[in-house]
Amino acid sequence: MEQSVQVCIAGGGPAGMMLGVLLARSGVSVAVFEKHADFLRDFRGDTIHPSTMQMLYELGWLNDFLKLPHQKVRTLTGVFGTKRIKFADFSHLPVKAPYIAMMPQWDFLNFLAAKGQAFPSFKLLMQTQAVDLVTDRGRVTGVRALCNGAEMVISADLVVAADGRGSTLRACAGLVPNDYGAPMDVEWFRLPRLAADTEETQARFDGGRIFIMLNRGDYWQCAFVIPKGRDAEIRAAGLAAFQASVAALLPIDTTRAAAISSWDQVYLLTVKVDRLQEWARPGLLFIGDAAHAMSPVGGVGVNRRVQDAVAAANLLTRPLRANALTFDDLKRVQARREFPTRMTQRLQLFLQNTVIAGSLAAAGPVAPPLALRVLTAIPLLRRLPARLIGLGIRPEHIAPR
Repeated sequence: MEQSVQVCIAGGGPAGMMLGVLLARSGVSVAVFEKHADFLRDFRGDTIHPSTMQMLYELGWLNDFLKLPHQKVRTLTGVFGTKRIKFADFSHLPVKAPYIAMMPQWDFLNFLAAKGQAFPSFKLLMQTQAVDLVTDRGRVTGVRALCNGAEMVISADLVVAADGRGSTLRACAGLVPNDYGAPMDVEWFRLPRLAADTEETQARFDGGRIFIMLNRGDYWQCAFVIPKGRDAEIRAAGLAAFQASVAALLPIDTTRAAAISSWDQVYLLTVKVDRLQEWARPGLLFIGDAAHAMSPVGGVGVNRRVQDAVAAANLLTRPLRANALTFDDLKRVQARREFPTRMTQRLQLFLQNTVIAGSLAAAGPVAPPLALRVLTAIPLLRRLPARLIGLGIRPEHIAPR
């Protein structure tokens, strides 16, 4: 099978779907590849931040989006020993939805797919995986893909690799990101949440342990932060020992830790922070995790991927419509997004290497970091964490259609 579009996007995650929808909205013909048959997977990156919802508002889609089931997180709290610190209050942000919406990522992706299918130039190909690049005299001119086991070739003016931190197309292009390291991994699991629970989304820091609870309505999405590479050791110690470690950190009924009845309910997130030095080749652009894997610190990953997509659509729509796309146009996307990405990763690395690594190495009670005490003590600075988490550095906006 051979087909031709203006833009072929590998990866149906937040970056690929948002870019595909925005380009199709402006009349650019787009094919988005998603290797799975549907989006129904436990992504664990389920935080939709105010910056993303503001862009949905600018598109006129926010009201439709908020009709989907979600939970509103208006503040973030850190618990250090016996001291509680509210370190982010989103209610002051100058946006239409000043809170984090906790929503399964599959609902968000299905929402974008439905919006895209309203445009005649949008094509979503499920069970289709890009496996190689097609090149001509040093320029990428398309992709080879497997669609339900059959090989197909898609010719395109532009190929966008949005296929995640293990990007196949990045490997095909011979590119290797710079790895900045991480001192931790994360064990994800769920615990029952009762209507009587008064606790809200929070992070608890204790000697040698960090535990995060996200309010997901009828359950708690929990993250047990562990030192890097310790997953096998923890599992070898047995499920009962893991349950006891979780129970010791629960601010609710500790018997709920017994709901972890099998290791199959515990998912390992291997934390990575990396970034490509160059995000483009002639005819090829990398965005989202394919260009830069973010730490889970702050839960900003989904939203930074969406901002990459919006920036790319804003910068590339005009030259694509004019059939005049150049390599310089692709480099402008990196020029636009590299600074906020670099600054966000530096902040994440600072928090990883100080707050997180320090807590995991501590043998006794953990005190709130000095920087956090200063931020929460000075009224002028109290709103800074909410802006950094909720809006990010240099937030993007939807350009006129």
